Amino acid sequence: MSHLLTAPSPTASARRLAGRLWSDPDYRSVVVGLVAMLLVHSLLFVFAPYLLRTDKTHVQARPVAAPKQFNIEIDPDIFAKPLTVKPPPPNQFVETNPNANDKVPDKTNNFAVQNQTVAQEKPQADQHNDKPKIDGKKDVNSNQIVTGSLSKPQTPSPPVPDASKSNKPQQAARREQDPLAGYDKMKEGDDGFGSNLGKTQDNSKAAPVKVEGVKDAPNDGTQASQPAIDPKHPRARPVIQQMQTRPAVFKDNQFGTSNIGPIAIDARWSSYGAYLHKMLEAIQIQWDRILIESSTYPPSGSTVTVKFTLDYKGRVTEIIDVQNSSSQQGKSSCLSAVTLTAPYGDWTEDMIAVLGKSQDITIQFYYQ
Repeated sequence: MSHLLTAPSPTASARRLAGRLWSDPDYRSVVVGLVAMLLVHSLLFVFAPYLLRTDKTHVQARPVAAPKQFNIEIDPDIFAKPLTVKPPPPNQFVETNPNANDKVPDKTNNFAVQNQTVAQEKPQADQHNDKPKIDGKKDVNSNQIVTGSLSKPQTPSPPVPDASKSNKPQQAARREQDPLAGYDKMKEGDDGFGSNLGKTQDNSKAAPVKVEGVKDAPNDGTQASQPAIDPKHPRARPVIQQMQTRPAVFKDNQFGTSNIGPIAIDARWSSYGAYLHKMLEAIQIQWDRILIESSTYPPSGSTVTVKFTLDYKGRVTEIIDVQNSSSQQGKSSCLSAVTLTAPYGDWTEDMIAVLGKSQDITIQFYYQ
């Protein structure tokens, strides 16, 4: 006797598994929840577009109102006073002649330590420039019109007078004097008359006796009040007044002005001009001192151009560029003259308002 086992079909196995699971209450509740959730979402997916539908908004153009016309009348006196436009401040620094005029020019782009109007000793007809005619070098960038020295001349001390000779009057030379020739002497004799005629001298004078002296003396021997001259203590030598300004190398300019007077240039005073003037004088004095103390002099005709930044405290904050055609000693002397004299002092409030917190300055040094 034999027994044969056959495997159940997949469908029968699935039905038996579903029957066992459905008989479990917990599993049955989960299956019901999933079926209900799928059914609800399917219904929402189908009917939601109809349930959440909104009405369309129809945009209609509004009628535009007709433009209205307005008549405006303006009083002509309102604009009778012209608007005054403040001219821009001068932007070119120049060095004026301290011994020239102090007049404000009508129009100029130059500023300096003082007001000045252009002039020159020999005027040029039909010329109206802001700078006088100057014979100089064409390859030089200079804004100076006069040259001088910043070192004050040393006044020689007066000689010590000698007490024994200061009050002693000087004996003047005595003039030569001759008495008059006198009268003719007449003598009567047997042979006739005889005479003795005197010869008149050129310097004859009614003097009782003859006086020896100098023929052309200005006086007759009276004592003069002029004190005696002591060769060991001569009088003070007269001092020629020098112009107190920086030594200059002039830039050639053949177009001058028709104004007559001491050489001058158009310029307006400004606090910045006064500041730069004092700064350049300090640099010039320091530069001269360095060159005097040095053993050698840089090559003649060479130049050094230093560009640096100056802040509102007067400090040199940066050396931007140095162009050197001189020796290394000439370059170092110029840099030392700029840096050793700083700081140059605080800027004024109006300088800060116009210039800001710093300015780039370029100075060119010439070795003659």
